[in-house]
Amino acid sequence: MERRRGDGRSETNHSPNRLTIEQLAAESGMSVRNIRAHQARGLLAPPEVRLRVGYYGPDHLAQLRMIHDLQTEGFNLAGIKRLLDDAEGTAQRLARFRQALTEAHREPAETLTSSELSRRFRVGGRQGARVLARAERLGLLRSVGGDTYEAPSPSLLAVAEEVVARGIALDAALAVFEEIERHCDGVAQAFVRLFVNEVWRPFQRAGMPPERWPEIDRAIERLRPLSSEAVLAIFGQRMSARINAVFGDTAARLQQREQYVSPGQGSGPATGR
Repeated sequence: MERRRGDGRSETNHSPNRLTIEQLAAESGMSVRNIRAHQARGLLAPPEVRLRVGYYGPDHLAQLRMIHDLQTEGFNLAGIKRLLDDAEGTAQRLARFRQALTEAHREPAETLTSSELSRRFRVGGRQGARVLARAERLGLLRSVGGDTYEAPSPSLLAVAEEVVARGIALDAALAVFEEIERHCDGVAQAFVRLFVNEVWRPFQRAGMPPERWPEIDRAIERLRPLSSEAVLAIFGQRMSARINAVFGDTAARLQQREQYVSPGQGSGPATGR
C-alpha cells in the first residue's frame, strides 16, 4: 500500500492497520454498527486514518475478540469499560484473589530420594516402582530428576505414612486417595460455582463498581475456610453414619451378650442335661 508524502511523492506504508471497518467486521464476526458503538463508548481504539479512510489492524481485532469473550463471561459493557480503563489495577486485584485462594494452603515442599521413600513406606523393587508411579499420577510425589522426588504436600505424605504404619498396604491407601481426590474435585467445583454465580457474576453485571471491591475481597478470603468447615462438618456426620451402619449391629450383639452373661460367669447359663 502506498501513500502520498508532503512533496507529492509516494512511499510504501508499512503499518499493520490494513483493514477497512467492513473487513474488520468480517474478520471479527461483529457488525459494523457494533464496532462503531464500541468506538463511541471508548472500548475500541480509533482507526489509523489515511486519505480520509480509517484502517484497522491486529490490535483492533484482538480488542474486539476480548470484548466478545468478556461479554460471554458475563461482563456488561460498563464493566468491560471499567476493566479496560483500570486494567492494571484489576489485574493486580485478580492476582491477589488467586494468591489468597492458593497460597493459604500451600506447604513448603519436601525432597526425598527413592530409597527414603522405600524405607518410609516399606515398598521396594517392582512394587515400589509401580507405587511411586501411582503416587506421581496422584500428585502426591513429583520427580525432580534422578532418584529424587518432591512431595508438594508433606502433610498428605505423612498421612499416607501413618496409614501404612497401621498395617494398611500403601497401594490400598493410594486407591482411597484417588477416590477422595475425585470427590473433592466435585466439591471444589460446587463451591467455586456457588461463588461465581452468587457473588462474582452479580458484581460483573453491576459494572464492577469500585466501592464493592472490598466486599469481593472478603468473599474470596472466606471462600476456602467456609468450604473447608462445611466439608468437615458433613464428612463428620457421614463418617458416623457409615461407622454405625458397619459396626452398629456387631456392637449391639456384643452388648446383648454382655448383659446375658452374669457377672463372674465365663459363659451363658447352664443347659439342662
